[in-house]
Amino acid sequence: MDESEIAPPAKRVFPPLYVSTGDASVDRLAFFHVLERLKTQKRTGWIPNAESISDHMYRMAILAMCTSDTTLDVSKCVMMAVVHDLAEAQVGDITPREGISKQEKQRLESEAMHNFVYDMLHGSPAALRIEALWNEYEEGETNEAKFVKDLDRLEMALQAREYEAAHTLDLQPFFDSSLPHLRHPEVKRWGEDLAQARSQSR
Repeated sequence: MDESEIAPPAKRVFPPLYVSTGDASVDRLAFFHVLERLKTQKRTGWIPNAESISDHMYRMAILAMCTSDTTLDVSKCVMMAVVHDLAEAQVGDITPREGISKQEKQRLESEAMHNFVYDMLHGSPAALRIEALWNEYEEGETNEAKFVKDLDRLEMALQAREYEAAHTLDLQPFFDSSLPHLRHPEVKRWGEDLAQARSQSR
């Protein structure tokens, strides 16, 4: 199975943005509940009943902890991995196949983050830290952001291999769009290990 064999998704309907009550405690609790969507919303473009958005981010966070690169701020990388798809609690996992442009996807995700940070968390120091981490990842300029982006690619490849093994699939396009783009030397080596293990098992 490849991406062309997956049925086109239904037109996505986005939930309304949260409207602040003006009560910080009420709005913060609402944010805590919104986070459940990351646990229940599935990643798209895979198989029915795929892994959740939280599943993806959690493994990325643990992968960040496995690095031996002492030049990286590992704590920042772990936090960045945990927040990099936070906007998907509002907009879901949008893929190119849905016909939503990259610019519109960025607009929707930025709008969601603003809603979380300012309407739900009232611009608190914690909220601003979350926003700064998300923005740093999106801008992709720092070593930590580039490393976490590589983990995003590697995690997809790991998941693709696991789906291949569990469901007797050929998900080559997902490897083609991830492993060749790894840039961090250690993550690239992890990707090579994965590719070798996949080759030997086929």
